Amino acid sequence: MSALAAVLVATVLGQGYYSPEEAQGLFQQANEAFYKQDYAAARTGYEKLLARGFGGPDLQYNLGTTYLAQDDLGHAVLAFERSRREGGEAPDLEANLALARARQLDKVVGTGPEGSFLQRVVAATSGNGAAWGFLGAWLAGCFFFLLFWLLRPGKRAWAAVLGGLLLILSLPAGALLAAHVWVHETLHEAVVIAPTLRAREFPREEAKVSFEVHPGLKVRVMEDAGRYVRIRLPNGLEGWAEREGVAEI
Repeated sequence: MSALAAVLVATVLGQGYYSPEEAQGLFQQANEAFYKQDYAAARTGYEKLLARGFGGPDLQYNLGTTYLAQDDLGHAVLAFERSRREGGEAPDLEANLALARARQLDKVVGTGPEGSFLQRVVAATSGNGAAWGFLGAWLAGCFFFLLFWLLRPGKRAWAAVLGGLLLILSLPAGALLAAHVWVHETLHEAVVIAPTLRAREFPREEAKVSFEVHPGLKVRVMEDAGRYVRIRLPNGLEGWAEREGVAEI
């Protein structure tokens, strides 16, 4: 065994790798602990799975429900938002997310992260669906155009028409796919997890505090500067806050 391979094996073992069967067992144990109202044990189990690379909307939803039971609003909203972003469709997901937000201290009204039309479109559609739709329509269109050149004159007009229609149909799917990519790459949403997060005028500790926000509030991260990030509230208010006080969705 090479030195590099030995290091990799030692790293995996040191991280406590779980097989799929072990992960499923731990997930069930955490679920049982939750039903017994042993929220600390349930939280520990779910967090262990996340730390070992296991995730998914169901795990995020269960973890969010556990956080909510412990009144940890910041992490509850964060987990619910991550579950929703990963395609979660649990019947109670939206209800529990609304319940967590109702308990928030900050009631900020505006048209920020929640009000963006492009973000609403992206949230309501599937990125994978847009990708497959664009690829399928484009490839099918190219196939029929190739078929047009292979067929004899007088018997190939239909192939050109069908190919053109398919390429036209690929345009909206391509635009939707581009929207998903743009939102994913440029719009970074986060949730406040600090008990009290102070936003300052400048990214320095001695700078004047502009406002304070509290756990569970959804914000947008605009840029970062060392230990600080510039956040924007749903009402458009901006300030520099400590990076550790927010967690990106």
